[in-house]
This record gives sequence, structure tokens and C-alpha cells, in this order.
Amino acid sequence: MKLITGNPMNKLTYKIAVLLFLPILILYSCNKTTPVETPEAVSVPVTVTHIDTTAIESYIDLNATTVYLIKNMIKANTTGYLEAVKVASNDFVSNHQLLFSLKTREAKVLGNTINKIDPSLNFGNAIQLRATCDGFVNAVNVQKGDYVQEGDVLAIINNANSFSIVLSLPYGLRKFVTLNEILNVYLPDGTTIQTKVDKYMPTVDPASQTQNVILKNIKAVNIPENLIVKVRIDKTTDNKTMSLPKQAVLSDETQTDFWIMKVVGNNLAIKVPIKKGIESADKVEILSPKLKTSDQILLTGNYGVGDSIKVKIINK
Repeated sequence: MKLITGNPMNKLTYKIAVLLFLPILILYSCNKTTPVETPEAVSVPVTVTHIDTTAIESYIDLNATTVYLIKNMIKANTTGYLEAVKVASNDFVSNHQLLFSLKTREAKVLGNTINKIDPSLNFGNAIQLRATCDGFVNAVNVQKGDYVQEGDVLAIINNANSFSIVLSLPYGLRKFVTLNEILNVYLPDGTTIQTKVDKYMPTVDPASQTQNVILKNIKAVNIPENLIVKVRIDKTTDNKTMSLPKQAVLSDETQTDFWIMKVVGNNLAIKVPIKKGIESADKVEILSPKLKTSDQILLTGNYGVGDSIKVKIINK
């Protein structure tokens, strides 16, 4: 049998067959490569924590101001001349202490003449004005020899019994401050005193939404008026509360929605919305939902993840 060679048609047919078969061979080779693992199949390394049932010790320091709530005014009870002034500003006076002697114009002019006629009348005696309370003299508005009208204010006395510390309390914190509760007050010089919650003022400031609370000193102390002090409000919860480390609690950008990542099964963590309570330096109170002590909550590896992720717990 004779083989026919050199035919141009045979060579062309061979080239066409090679060109058609080559793409099929390439596609087949690609399909036989090892598949690449998808990101969904990757487990995120995480650490977990559990709820804490011990009490959360939390507090807030608020500014307060010392003040005398009652200021007694010593007024002239008649028109006349001041014969004596026995008090000065900043003096401490006692109740019924003599402060001023006042003589009427008639007594000053006619007193000696009438007393000569009838000494029993004592017409020329001065009228004595006395303190009406214990306290510090805030101001003395007159001096000896002044002529005063009836009703003129001669002096102002800060009533010592009315000394108080006025705390501007945000209304949202009212539940943490109860009547007769003992609160610590810190003075700028480092001194700490104890006060008792005496009463709430019946109005709220419309701008700041704060309510004034009157605090009374338990022991007598010498503190000036208008001093700004710190009052510590205790927000400690009872032992039945649930809390988690701050790192385990996530939130949105506006700090309105909060959630945690809870492990279910062996390797899946899901998003669980929560309602939080008070916070301390390192813990957050969880008001809802109810969690078990055996629940595993993501502590690290929880930032920026979706509603559910596959996890690999690296701490036991």
C-alpha cells in the first residue's frame, strides 16, 4: 500500500484539528486544578468570656455649691439716729446679741428736758436692735451717727442653721439619690465631709433639666459660702445583676443600638441585641436579654463582623 505524502490538503486538515482541540485541552486542564477555599469557610480566631453576677461599683461626681438659704435682715424699727454700731461685716453673732442702738429725733432733742421734769419716763433712752439668729454678718450698711428711716436695712446676717450644699442633680439620676441618704462631699482642699439629703426643690431648670437637692451637714463645719464642691453619687447595683466586660459590648456609630456576639453550637457566633444599664470603669450592666453563666460571649475578634460568623475559640 502506498502512503500519499506531501498533499497540501492533508497538512491543512491537521492544523485545523490541532487548533480546535487545543482550547478543549486548556479548559479540561483548568477544571482539574485544586479548588480555592472561600472566605466563608475560614474560622475567625476569637476569645470568649462569661457573664459576671457580682455587683457593679459605679459612681458619678457632680458639682454643688455651698449657700446660706436664709439671710436675716436687721431693719430700723423707727426713724432716728444711730447711737452705736457694735458689729462689722464678717463677724459671727449670736441670737439676741446687741447690734445697734437707735435714738429717735424727738428723744435726741427733747430727751434731757423731759427727763428733768419726770425722770421716770426715761424718754431719752435709745432703742436696742438685736440679732435674730446665730450667723455671720454678711454686710453692714450703716455707721455710727447715720440718720435712718423706718424700714431701712442696717445689716444682713447669714443664718447659720440654714447653711446647705445645693446639688444640681440631672433628673435622670434622681433614682440614685433618696431622702435621708448619706452622701460624701469632697472639698477643694482634699477634705471629705458627710451630708444628708434633706429635700428636693419643687422645680426643674428648663435649660439643663436639673433639679436642686438640699444637702445638710451631719457635723458642724466652717465652710465659706459659694464654694464649689464635688458630691459623689453612688450607682452600685445589687448582686443579682448581669454584667460583661466593656470590650464584649458593641454599638453603632450613634451609640443607640448595642449588641454582643454569642457562640452557639461549636463554631458559630451570632449577633444578640441587648439593653444595657449602668457602666463602671471596666464593666457594663446587661438588663436584657437574660444570659446564662455558661453562655460564651466573644471578647476579642468581634469587631466589625456580620450577624453571624464561623469562629475558632483560642482560649479555654
